[in-house]
Amino acid sequence: MKQLFSFLILLSGSVTAQPTAASLEQLFTAETPKVINWRRYFHEYPELGNREFNTCKTVEAALKSFGISTRIVAKTGVVGVLKGAKPGPVVALRADIDGLPVEERNGLPFASKAKGVYNGASVPVMHACGHDSHIAMLLGAAEVLSKIKNELSGTVVFLFQPAEEGPPEKEEGGAPLMIKEGAMDNPKVDAVFGIHIESKYDLGKIYYKPGSFMASSDWFTIKVKGKQSHGAYPWNAIDPIVVSTEIVQALQTIVSRNIDITSSPVVVSVGKFQAGVRANIIPEEAILEGTIRTLDDQAQKYVHEKIKLIATNIAAANGATADVSIDTKTLVTYNHPELVTRSIPSLQKAAGGTENVQLTNWVTGAEDFSYYGTKAPAFFFYLGARDPQFANFESAPDHHTPGFMINDSKLDVGVKAFVHLVLDYAKTGKK
Repeated sequence: MKQLFSFLILLSGSVTAQPTAASLEQLFTAETPKVINWRRYFHEYPELGNREFNTCKTVEAALKSFGISTRIVAKTGVVGVLKGAKPGPVVALRADIDGLPVEERNGLPFASKAKGVYNGASVPVMHACGHDSHIAMLLGAAEVLSKIKNELSGTVVFLFQPAEEGPPEKEEGGAPLMIKEGAMDNPKVDAVFGIHIESKYDLGKIYYKPGSFMASSDWFTIKVKGKQSHGAYPWNAIDPIVVSTEIVQALQTIVSRNIDITSSPVVVSVGKFQAGVRANIIPEEAILEGTIRTLDDQAQKYVHEKIKLIATNIAAANGATADVSIDTKTLVTYNHPELVTRSIPSLQKAAGGTENVQLTNWVTGAEDFSYYGTKAPAFFFYLGARDPQFANFESAPDHHTPGFMINDSKLDVGVKAFVHLVLDYAKTGKK
């Protein structure tokens, strides 16, 4: 915690001057080293979902030092509320704060050595998806906005959300729990914005897409039940492993033969196949687990129905049975088109020009930011942070891997984006 207090003593009082472009730029310049320090601190000390106790305390202490009121929600989430001196809309800004059960192997001097407990097992913990940078950028924006609150129209809600990667088994968490506990209702939010850092995208550039941007995420489980026998006498069995392999192969025809992927991409992946305990025993049951990614409601409904039809019919044709369950983890992350259009000039100011804000394709990754869009118009976009040592998209390390790393020299672009989005939305947003 010594690092926390050393960061907090850097904080200064409010600025009452008109927030001109020049005065804002001075604030951004002063804020940048603090944002980098915060990012590296949180990177070194990551915590798993619903267990972000130190992260929560650190964020809460920082917000209070800025004069921002706070409350704890969703176990370890922090909601900060900053009321401007002038009437105006309520704008929410979101950062996720949890790490992942991944062992860091990238050689960074501030690499994590943290441990945690994930579903009962002791695991290494790493910010392998950039949430450390999200926390830092939102703290930076919170401090800048607090310094111009006398010229601020409306209210800003800062959402520091735990468990974006999913809560532990049998626990609630993430954006759904934030919403359930009133994070978007007290005060009622008019628009919500979020940023995700990207290790493979060009450093300092912003990428966006109106409409469906990131996929929904559904997880499925298929339990195939056959008849057990000695492995030497397979004719006495109904082999659930053979049946399950047929199902795995047939599931791929949903994408290759049943979906018009030029209209909307779909992914069906089996990630887990569990069966048997001994080489010479044909087991009674096999279990398949996997994920579905879709970008519109009709495709999602069709894929669900098709998986059930394929699994049950193949099982029946072999004398087995198949039980299919599907659990929705996230919705489609949908960027409200009108909100996107009015926000582009703000992003261009933040990124330093029109050439640094680029339209991109939809993404089959998923985000629980999607749930905030059920409460207010939402806009979620990417900030590129590929380190120059990686020449291109392909060579940069993936998120959720031990080698994941970003270049944090352009995190000020994210701070600027948040601040300009708030200020510009207030000019035309509803009260």
